[in-house]
Amino acid sequence: MPNDYAADPPDRPRLIIGVTGASAPHLAVHLLTALARLRTVQTHLVVSRAAHRTLELEADLRADDLAGLADVYHQRGDIAASIASGSFLTMGMVVVPCSMKTLAGIAHGYSDDLLTRAADVCLKERRRLVLVTRETPLSLVHLRNMTAVTEAGAIVLPPVPAFYPRPAAIEDLLAHVSGKILDQFGIAHDLSPRWRGAGARTELTGGMVR
Repeated sequence: MPNDYAADPPDRPRLIIGVTGASAPHLAVHLLTALARLRTVQTHLVVSRAAHRTLELEADLRADDLAGLADVYHQRGDIAASIASGSFLTMGMVVVPCSMKTLAGIAHGYSDDLLTRAADVCLKERRRLVLVTRETPLSLVHLRNMTAVTEAGAIVLPPVPAFYPRPAAIEDLLAHVSGKILDQFGIAHDLSPRWRGAGARTELTGGMVR
């Protein structure tokens, strides 16, 4: 398993990936797999306590399986980890999927583990923070927390499926969400087709533009 060590300065920009106990850990698996293939950023992974259970229940996976896809794996209780400090330079963080509990913690500056602390660092350092929130329907509390993090500088990116590419499988839907996340950080990819206008014809093969 990768440990909490990374060369400084890195040979690639660093991106923090937080995984919480919200439903759909497949979103995190797909994103980490895509980034491992692209090799354009150095990934720093932190997994919440609840995410361990969700990974097991929904995907028959363990945190170790995710750790194997990341460049660096951080223990959630290690508040002395590199990503807990603003002096450790990163391009930002994505929390995928992001539970309403984690959203609330970030919205109110309540950093009770490394994941929420890393997110708080991104906000205070004015770095990109993307929250892939998973819940439906939304309560007023959820909506107010989303407003609070947006006002603080974060981007709320619910994993809303797109049907203009005419997805043929779940993989296509996951690829679209991963692509939307990478777009927020300016990371080039070929994960899913882009809209070319109603007059353009898009041929799809396994979720890719041909």
